Amino acid sequence: MADHGTLPRDHGTLPRALDTLPRVLVRNARDMGARPAIREKDRGIWQTFTWREYLAETRDFALGLAALGFARGDRLSVIGDNRPRLYWAQVAAMCLGGVPVPVYQDSIARELAYVWNHAEVSVIVAEDQEQVDKILALKSELPALRLVIYDDPRGMLHYRHEWMKSFADVQQLGREFAKTHPGDFESAVEQGKPDDVAIICYTSGTTGTPKGAMLTHASALSVVDSYRKAEELRQSDNALAYLPMAWVGDAFYSLFMGLAVGFCVNCPESPETVQRDLRELGPTVVLAPPRIWENMLTSVQVRANDAPFLKRRIFERFRDVADRVETLRAEGKPVPPGLRLQYALGNFLVYTPIRDQLGLRGTRWALTGGAPLGPDTFRFFRAIGVNLKQVYGSTESGLVSLQPSTEANATTAGRPCPGFEVKIGDRGEVLVRGRGVFKGYFKNEEATREVIDRDGWFHTGDAGFMDPRGHLVIIDRAKDVGALTDGAAFAPQFIENKLKFSPYIREAVAFGNERPCVCAMIAIDQNTVGNWAERRGLPYTSYMDLSQKPEVQTLIRDEVRKANQTLPEATRIRRFLLLTKDLEADDAEMTRTRKVRRRFVAEKYAPVIEAFYSDGAEVSLSTTITYEDGRQATIQSRVRIEDTEPAAERVAVGA
Repeated sequence: MADHGTLPRDHGTLPRALDTLPRVLVRNARDMGARPAIREKDRGIWQTFTWREYLAETRDFALGLAALGFARGDRLSVIGDNRPRLYWAQVAAMCLGGVPVPVYQDSIARELAYVWNHAEVSVIVAEDQEQVDKILALKSELPALRLVIYDDPRGMLHYRHEWMKSFADVQQLGREFAKTHPGDFESAVEQGKPDDVAIICYTSGTTGTPKGAMLTHASALSVVDSYRKAEELRQSDNALAYLPMAWVGDAFYSLFMGLAVGFCVNCPESPETVQRDLRELGPTVVLAPPRIWENMLTSVQVRANDAPFLKRRIFERFRDVADRVETLRAEGKPVPPGLRLQYALGNFLVYTPIRDQLGLRGTRWALTGGAPLGPDTFRFFRAIGVNLKQVYGSTESGLVSLQPSTEANATTAGRPCPGFEVKIGDRGEVLVRGRGVFKGYFKNEEATREVIDRDGWFHTGDAGFMDPRGHLVIIDRAKDVGALTDGAAFAPQFIENKLKFSPYIREAVAFGNERPCVCAMIAIDQNTVGNWAERRGLPYTSYMDLSQKPEVQTLIRDEVRKANQTLPEATRIRRFLLLTKDLEADDAEMTRTRKVRRRFVAEKYAPVIEAFYSDGAEVSLSTTITYEDGRQATIQSRVRIEDTEPAAERVAVGA
């Protein structure tokens, strides 16, 4: 840890108003200086930084940037896994009046080039050599880029460019700059205004090119204030920062809330160690998108299936008990004494060990957001004692609604948080108004006018309604909600979530709008299906080979039938196809937050849709795979289309 020496006497002076994030940081260093602010696991050891050290590290880096010409209004991007220095870099940019622009670390070249050029990024802070190499490959396409800074020096010895520096070197430059420019940092922080843009978060781009949502200091802090009025947050809380920094959920949760509340944010050693670090840390508060909860459930189901007969029977028995108890609780009905006793025994034998294995034993509350979570998955975690609750928000508005702990259920996104108004507009679209709504899209006034009307209502693009209790219910994206030819309502996400409850199904895309029935493309989960195949001595060579095995087709047909039992008759899946590869963000089929790009998928897989509804038995697939550097390869294959029920029991889908 660097020795920052003695801070100037006025370094900890409380700012005139806590209306910008840098001023909140100065407050934290003064009032909570010795409390842990952020941790990083490095080589198996947790390194802790206090709020006083957080401010000192940020200050040194900010002054180093100032010495290198970074000025108010400039944009700085960070790319990499969650690291203290990447968070400090973002706050340092804010301190100087600049704007951080985090990007997804797994983005392919063309996605990075688009964001960096659109945002006119002049400084990029990269985690390590891998990320630096991506920047080097794009350097000639980034005219605004003046400086590249790297955190991890390993492998960087022979990288010698005038425009490239290490994070430590920039901080040292900042300490030297401070000697000749006393008070510059404090002055820059004081110049900040609540309406200044604090961060630009690019949307996931489900319907087109990503847009840069400008969030001000005022909107960021007002969202935190609204959330604190709806949920208990403590300075003693521990949170794990493992979600992409480019996702607005991490910006609000790890950066804004961490600063405003003063709790400790913990950065895992690597993406591969997240589950282990989660168990070791035992966070008190957790935020995770549906994919994480689905992965956790899959891991539990796989371990249960692999367990000896007696343990498997115990798990199944007490899982049924937990489901019955949770159903009664959700309906507001009393739990009979005998069932309560069985649940207590199950808590000792099954539920507590599961929570412990998942790192959720000490979690007071856990949130899911970013996309709808399947009701079966939601109910499972609630049933085993995890206080899982759904939230609703967007890149443009932050966290809008939250379920109270006593009113959590699988069908709603909770009550609007204090400070937010929610109403339902034309065609059932959810409209939001409040101080937390974003300022607008960067360099796109036309798009801003399309989503924010003259009365200040933000048009979310989501379809929903308010239930009798005042809870917001999200159905799907408004553009995706449709109807079958017989008039039955068709909401693809609802059907897809039913399918993804299966541990063997990773992704699914449902079709049915203006069609006679529902059909689905399914991507298997290679790990769980691979384990299933190995236990049965079924050899395979690749994802494609595995997915097209007749035995796997039968396995997935059974899973589709199970999902159909929970769906209305009209929207049950009649036909399906197993894809020869997973749906990937690199191939533009998914967003970086794992949302389906439906328009693109419908165009790319048009022959599949045609075969579904023409009663075809198989279809030729031409699958394009995109590598990180932008190179592409094409795979040709013939794929069978499966009927969920025998031909004699179904009506022709094209009828």
